Amino acid sequence: MFEVEPEMKKRSICVLGASGFVGRHLVNQLVKEGCRLRLIVRHPERHRDLTVWPGVAVVDADVHDPEALKRAFAGCDTVINLIGILNENRKTTFQATHVDLPRKIVQACVAQDVTRLLHMSALNADAAKGPSRYLRSKGKGEDIVHAASAQGLRVTSFRPSVIFGPGDHFFNRFATLLKFAPIVPLACPEARFAPVYVGDVVHAFITALRDKATAGERYDLCGPRGYTLRQLVEYAARVLDIDRIIIGLGDSLSRLMAGIMQFAPGTPLTPDNYLSMQVNSECKEEFPAVFGIQPTAIEAVVPFYLNKRDQRARYYDYRRIAGRD
Repeated sequence: MFEVEPEMKKRSICVLGASGFVGRHLVNQLVKEGCRLRLIVRHPERHRDLTVWPGVAVVDADVHDPEALKRAFAGCDTVINLIGILNENRKTTFQATHVDLPRKIVQACVAQDVTRLLHMSALNADAAKGPSRYLRSKGKGEDIVHAASAQGLRVTSFRPSVIFGPGDHFFNRFATLLKFAPIVPLACPEARFAPVYVGDVVHAFITALRDKATAGERYDLCGPRGYTLRQLVEYAARVLDIDRIIIGLGDSLSRLMAGIMQFAPGTPLTPDNYLSMQVNSECKEEFPAVFGIQPTAIEAVVPFYLNKRDQRARYYDYRRIAGRD
């Protein structure tokens, strides 16, 4: 038996990044657990679906404003930070999002006597040796939040590979490309990933909220097997029952493509993304035993949502899909 945290129904949790892919799935499960939730979002009118859940308060606040964070954290015992970006722009940078924001979160937690912080990082995050600005900034932010243990804040961080599931930005993006492009030039086709199911990530967060022993830990989260990027795109094509010509680009052309595509709508690929893919996104060890599950394979979930026409079905019971009834 693990040493338990306060009962879930007694938890008052502030979630940053609740309107994102992982955030919506996590909030959905936290509501089922009976937690009292405060969700910080900009422009709440754009996320009215978040207000229909019981026990949920949606707060309009600028997460980069330290005083706004303090007001939002008042009365909460736990904060969950899911905010992250894959690409920079003039208004949003890796430094501000992955380094400065975690520092402000820690300061606000200490000021408001918040005792628990769950932090979303990334596999291969390393402040010193990360090959890309993204991974170095993620590593710096991770180090900042864990250093707060000296101030009495109990921190757990999660370092997932690419996350998949209903509403994801990985398989769904490739599905859109495959539907409209008869020939798909693919940069970094041999880059390796071990996609992890969003339901398993949610399960890890929920378990960490229950188990005091997870405080202070940094958990790598991966699916049960690794794939090359080419294999994942080919799999998406098979699920969609589409025949496409996929042309893997060599290193020089991949660099060139990244340099060009950074200016395309939606910023599908950047030179920094290219650098991130130079290190395999696969875990060195199995899914952490503390979470008590076998990770879910893409084949068990992706066909349920990738070729569905009704994209309103955004939330699936991850226990049912993964066969955990």
